[in-house]
Amino acid sequence: MSTKYTWALLGILTLVVCELVTVVNSNRDEALRIMENAPVIDGHNDLPWQLLDKFNNQLSKVNLLTLNDTHTNIPKLQEGRVGGQFWAAYVPCATHGKDAVKRTLEQIDVIHRMCEHYPDVFVCVDSAEGIAEAFRTKKVASLIGVEGGHSIDSSLGVLRTFYNLGVRYMTLTHSCNVPWVDNWLVDTGSDPPKSNGLSEFGKSVILEMNRLGMIVDLAHVSVKTMKDTLEVSQAPVIFSHSSAFKLCNHARNVPDDVLRIVKEKKGLVMVNFYNDYVTCKSVANLSDVA
Repeated sequence: MSTKYTWALLGILTLVVCELVTVVNSNRDEALRIMENAPVIDGHNDLPWQLLDKFNNQLSKVNLLTLNDTHTNIPKLQEGRVGGQFWAAYVPCATHGKDAVKRTLEQIDVIHRMCEHYPDVFVCVDSAEGIAEAFRTKKVASLIGVEGGHSIDSSLGVLRTFYNLGVRYMTLTHSCNVPWVDNWLVDTGSDPPKSNGLSEFGKSVILEMNRLGMIVDLAHVSVKTMKDTLEVSQAPVIFSHSSAFKLCNHARNVPDDVLRIVKEKKGLVMVNFYNDYVTCKSVANLSDVA
């Protein structure tokens, strides 16, 4: 290959790379422009659990501006144009029937304290109006989701108390059955069915959540539970962090027939970015998510 031809080829490649960079930058600029007017609302974030696990909920020992060993910190939220965040008040299944209510209250408390500790960044809200005001003031609208029905200890009174403390969704199960609803492991054979979906009390929980205005979250539940809940609920439901079963046949994901019912009921599925749920492999990228 001649030197002249080599330089010509390098010149062409340079032009192509520059064009690609221009397209990428243009797409990024357009995405950021859109998100300035319609900020991202993320359905599920486990940072409160990290605060417990790493710092025993002692906010004096952590700086969310510089924290770098978790998926979330304040600079990442701001760079991603996150305008609304549901923080998960999660406690392990092992607390079921023991101290689940107390420990869930502590996780709700740390979310409220996070808002108090960083008032220029977070504002705890419990309504659509609150979210809109947070958008206007360029703060992260912080909402609370309780992850797992074991947290209410089969008590509608506890459910109502959580609502009064700002909880606006509850995931019906985590990775364990509770006395009134079955979890996703039933579909793998790892857990025996307990309620064959929703029990009668489970149906009363759904209707009370509807009455309160607390969103029903079907992430982590069995397919039978999904269908029972979609039939019973008088309000749209969400999957706060689940992906598509047709693309990755993991039992944490949502099958097509359920997705069609969710569409009919005007519900919402928020995609889980966890590699194993996106591609059923250890590797995934944003194109797979899209």
